[in-house]
Amino acid sequence: MELADLAPGSGHLAPRAALRSDAPSLDLNGTWRFRLSPTADVPADFAEPGYDDSGWDELPVPSHWPLHGHGAPAYTNVCYPFPVDPPHVPSDNPTGDHRRAFDLPAGWTGGRLRFEGVDSCARVWLNGHELGFSTGSRLPVEFDAGPYLRPGRNVLAVRVHQWSAASYLEDQDMWWLPGIFRDVTLTRSTAEVFVRASYAGGRGTLSFDADGGRLSLPELGIDGLAPGTPVTVDVEPWSADTPRLYDAVVTFPGETVRLRVGFRTISIENGVLLANGRPLLLKGVNRHEFHPEHGRAVPLETMREDVLLMKRHNVNAVRTSHYPPHPAFLDLCDELGLWVIDECDLETHGFEKVGWRRNPTDDPRWAEALLDRMRRTVERDKNHPSVIMWSLGNESGVGRNLAVMADWTRERDPSRPIHYEGDWSCAHADVYSRMYASHAEVEAIGRGEEDPLPDPELDARRRAMPFLQCEYAHAMGLGPGGLAEYQELFERYPRLAGGFVWEWIDHGLAHPEHAYAYGGDYGEPLHDGNFVIDGLVFPDRTPSPALLDLKKAFEPVRFAFGDGVVRVSHLYGHRDLAHLAFTATVEAEGERVAEFALDVPPGGGEVKLPEPPAGDGERWLTVRAVLADGEPWAEAGHEVAWGQVRLSPAAPVPPAAPVSPARDSAGVEVGGGRFDAATGRLVRLFGVDVEGPRLEVWRAPVDNDRYGGLAATWRALGLHRLTHRVDAVEEDGGGLTVLTRVAPAATDLGLRVAYRWTAAGDVLELAVDVTPDGDWDVPLPRLGVGMALPAAYGDVTWFGRGPGEAYPDTGLATRVGRWSATVEDLQTPYVYPQENGHRAGVRWAELTGADGRGVRVAGDPEFGLTARRWTTADLERARHRPDLVPGERVHVTLDHAQHGVGTASCGPGTLPAYELRAEPVTFRLRFTPA
Repeated sequence: MELADLAPGSGHLAPRAALRSDAPSLDLNGTWRFRLSPTADVPADFAEPGYDDSGWDELPVPSHWPLHGHGAPAYTNVCYPFPVDPPHVPSDNPTGDHRRAFDLPAGWTGGRLRFEGVDSCARVWLNGHELGFSTGSRLPVEFDAGPYLRPGRNVLAVRVHQWSAASYLEDQDMWWLPGIFRDVTLTRSTAEVFVRASYAGGRGTLSFDADGGRLSLPELGIDGLAPGTPVTVDVEPWSADTPRLYDAVVTFPGETVRLRVGFRTISIENGVLLANGRPLLLKGVNRHEFHPEHGRAVPLETMREDVLLMKRHNVNAVRTSHYPPHPAFLDLCDELGLWVIDECDLETHGFEKVGWRRNPTDDPRWAEALLDRMRRTVERDKNHPSVIMWSLGNESGVGRNLAVMADWTRERDPSRPIHYEGDWSCAHADVYSRMYASHAEVEAIGRGEEDPLPDPELDARRRAMPFLQCEYAHAMGLGPGGLAEYQELFERYPRLAGGFVWEWIDHGLAHPEHAYAYGGDYGEPLHDGNFVIDGLVFPDRTPSPALLDLKKAFEPVRFAFGDGVVRVSHLYGHRDLAHLAFTATVEAEGERVAEFALDVPPGGGEVKLPEPPAGDGERWLTVRAVLADGEPWAEAGHEVAWGQVRLSPAAPVPPAAPVSPARDSAGVEVGGGRFDAATGRLVRLFGVDVEGPRLEVWRAPVDNDRYGGLAATWRALGLHRLTHRVDAVEEDGGGLTVLTRVAPAATDLGLRVAYRWTAAGDVLELAVDVTPDGDWDVPLPRLGVGMALPAAYGDVTWFGRGPGEAYPDTGLATRVGRWSATVEDLQTPYVYPQENGHRAGVRWAELTGADGRGVRVAGDPEFGLTARRWTTADLERARHRPDLVPGERVHVTLDHAQHGVGTASCGPGTLPAYELRAEPVTFRLRFTPA
């Protein structure tokens, strides 16, 4: 075997379906002996049964050896971590030798060694006999072990090379992690089955292919069905909404296999993607396999946790980026209900860096390897009803080998459409797929008004296709913004079949110093930093604010409020609302005053609301849809959707008698505030030492600011290093006015700011007038005032949107109410620290100590609140969570507005409606003792 060999392998058996068989099998997972060598040029004598491996280390299988102290992980997104010189790989090629001894049960004959996944190239020996080699890291391979098995003790030896020619096909934006990372089994199963189960008009048609088997499905009265013989029966269809499965048994002379059959039909009509004859809207996520301790060796319970989290957050679809997942994951999708685009283990993205020269996708010498990967994908997963499309791969350019893959797939399985985003001509695909198309372009495509292709025939063909975004709304750090706007487009235009947010999880590896590591933390000479930290859940699978927003955007129930009524509509494709219960709650100033059930018909409609009780304060009505009974993925009472409407505004604050300023030798007092006489800055508030407030326009850049280039523009302008010049401190009978100019050095741009302080009773009021000075042609990061309070003020209660963070184009999941948290709890623990934790639409907030005393801030009418135990500069300097060390103050920012966050780390920037432009503005705040 040569590592530059383009062949996908040798000695392996024909691929077949993943099946549950009663044939005898041995689980060969567990503790293996392991030796790591720095190069591939190592003698193969270790494969001999009598070789002494007592001096070797031990290594669990499945695993990746860099996560067990042998070498180190490395992360790149697009670039190959070795020279692009296909099919050659470096001489420095980490090579892991694995050995496992096992005892064969008495009477055992024959058998196959099955490897579910080995990264990247495996050479296999049994009892000293070489069985062959295999590539295709995320794909199964089987070798005939029968001729070489012995009674009693047997020795399995596997040599794994990190780099091989196949590595050029596996450049998939993830950690480079070699090893035997999926299950290893010795099985006597030889069964192969292909079940076809379609649905139309209330009936299902079942047939199957198998060599010598007979199929029985007792629940449907099917017994002993012969291969190739279709039968049509009354069935309930399978869908992600209602994942109805039927247990089937296929009996062979030597074994019996069990399958779970779902009847469903995927079709395309008039440019619309259909499931069981109904339009299919994909509310999806991209899912890499990842665990912070185990890498891609993901435990079964973690896979189930992923699916449950997706279902609980209204996700209905998964794209298996960018390779087939562990087969157990697809079993869970069948069982719990997720539509799946199953992607081939193929990506050659790094060839983009060299102008796609010698790209394997267009080199006929690689055709066999690419076809082998597609064949193994389809054959393994063809019996899963959840799989509704085959994807040829990801970001592999264009080329003739795509046709080879697509033509074989259509012949083998014409029941599923073919997906491939990399060729926008869609010459070999059945759906038009894009990544990160802007809202404007998505709308144009929905209307059929996209830019034409040069080839009229291809253009006409593409215009007849459904459109989906296989990646959009890059969930990196704070964000993404624009989710609701994308979803509105998907729901408005039938041609738009939805999309898949990038991506499910932050790939942060557990690290003793950094908490979670990303690219560069292991000393890689070439890496892509924290671009691997771009998920909807944190590495420990805690949902991020983005996942909560996505749940809201994906809600299958909509509420629209009118005069005394709520109109309830649903977006389920394959069920009605009968499984939900509806309640309405009335709150005044965030305190509940009434709650009642709503009787909503299964099909939705207009429902009269009971007359809410009279009361004082700002009142809100919240309607919730919850599970009436438990589902396999959530308990009864789980909230599926909600809507909210304001019933009455807050009562106006009655005016109090004004308080005149008082000056002494050290400063000026206005009501409960004491000010420095020279600068006019507030130094004591209600007897407590404070700093500020003064104008703030900077925020610690979020990933979308940094990668999208906006942070560099802001920094070049100097917005992170403003100077504050005091032009006047003026008293009059009504208060104190401080006139300033706030500006960065080296530019004539600035902001003229007037702080107007007045007092009435125990209220200290601040009006901030901001006037731009100069021609500002860039948006501001934020506009507000920052101040510092005593460290003891660590408890926060507020009336406004919550409980989580919200920015102009995020925070869909927040609702108006009364919320409480500690300052620590207000922080969103992004793996790469950045601006976070902003609470929006705050009417009032109290920051208090353990004794309940503190400061209350009210808006006129609202403001945005952040409170931290570190400064913005501290936050900006931090690179990992442990870098943030609490200081001696609580740093509070009271915002008039923030710039949106968009999704520019990969995709479009902030929509114009959410840009913060420098314009004349006045905002007001009121301070009182808490």
